[in-house]
Amino acid sequence: MAIPTDRSSLTNRTRIIFASLVGTTIEFFDFYIYATAAVSVFPLLFFPRGDAGAALLASMATFGVAFVARPIGSILFGHFGDRLGRKATLIGSLLLMGIATFLIGLLPTYQQIGLFAPVLLTILRFCQGLGLGGEWSGAALLAAENAEPGKRARAAMWPQLGAPIGFILANGFFLLLTLGFQYDSTSATHQDDFLVWGWRIPFLLSIVMVALGLYVRVKLHETPIFAKAVERGEKLRLPLLHVMRNNGYELLIGTFIMLATYGLFYLMTTWILSYAIGSTELGFLGIGYRDFLVLQLISVLFFAAFIPLSGQLADRYGRRNFLRTVTAAIMLFGLTFGHFLAAENLGTGAQANTGLLLLFLSLGMTLMGLSFGPMSAILPELFPTNTRYTGSGISYNLSSILGAALTPFVATWLAREYGPGSVGLYLAGLGVLTFIALTLCKESTHTDLDAMTSDIVTTGIESSSP
Repeated sequence: MAIPTDRSSLTNRTRIIFASLVGTTIEFFDFYIYATAAVSVFPLLFFPRGDAGAALLASMATFGVAFVARPIGSILFGHFGDRLGRKATLIGSLLLMGIATFLIGLLPTYQQIGLFAPVLLTILRFCQGLGLGGEWSGAALLAAENAEPGKRARAAMWPQLGAPIGFILANGFFLLLTLGFQYDSTSATHQDDFLVWGWRIPFLLSIVMVALGLYVRVKLHETPIFAKAVERGEKLRLPLLHVMRNNGYELLIGTFIMLATYGLFYLMTTWILSYAIGSTELGFLGIGYRDFLVLQLISVLFFAAFIPLSGQLADRYGRRNFLRTVTAAIMLFGLTFGHFLAAENLGTGAQANTGLLLLFLSLGMTLMGLSFGPMSAILPELFPTNTRYTGSGISYNLSSILGAALTPFVATWLAREYGPGSVGLYLAGLGVLTFIALTLCKESTHTDLDAMTSDIVTTGIESSSP
């Protein structure tokens, strides 16, 4: 396996950064168009007519299926990423995600095929989760394992930028469609052109972005750190068993390090969308979908802007101290939900205080950028090279079940039963768990990824591994 020479290393590193950013942007674009549709489209088209609240909860449940699939995807793609390399595995994850997203755009609705519609939707959502489960850790390793000394968090933040960029593209696309189709979520009918066929456009056109991502990734070199590990004979036959036996503590710590970040993001995107545009009869705010989407897109700019800053701060002050400070701020932010989102303070429908809502969204997205940026550095730093793809991927995606899959569903129920203040307390609770994990985690800023090996790594380990 070729290792880039010094003369070509800068060019290769630039290509790696671009490929990781483009790839995660595509993956998150695919993921977010589903998230948006799960709130605004799927409850109307893929579930039996009846209680609107029950249909929304059912749609949220299919949204959560992908988070169950993501740890499975991290195991599957992590196995090949630690055995075959980062490049080939990332191509496979991108293909799976892209094909599943394209097929969602072709699905018949409940009115056309009955219960088969939500079943097929759930299966394809599961495939989306498998693909994204293998995408993140590979993209993070491409950037981190090519980073210059002392600048790993700054280099590894590039794939993290794919999340806000993908979100902006996905939701901006939906915003343009609702404008073009003159779609009003507060008075929607099944005969609206947007619900008949317009919502399918971003799912179908995503295949063009996938083709671009494949073109970029085919031209990649393998990371030099992985190439050196292969030359030293450190590949494992079964990376999963190895990481479970030797890095269980790191898996647990990594899972809870990501917890508050996941919870915050899916409250600020998926749940808040359902709460904001939901009917006032159900206890929600009744704001028009298009009006709210504009506010959300503005707030996501703060998410994107603070990711590069977080990489610099995490390199300067250390992962643990920086992330504990941000997590404490997330906990305090959770305590403000009752003030910001209570209907008596914010108002409902056309009388809603959009300035107050924008301030709330922007604060949450600022904290999200500061928290999310260093994750592609700190999680890979917990694991040796021959299990790094598997270990970091499992931690990242197990956390998605606890912090993301459950969050929109639980928050929807809490808001209906106890008001938005209870949702903020839920976020603060997630923050407490993350703060504890960060306190128990060793500082890893100056860890040499190439020198990291398991205690039992020896020459020729593949022949003797479990």
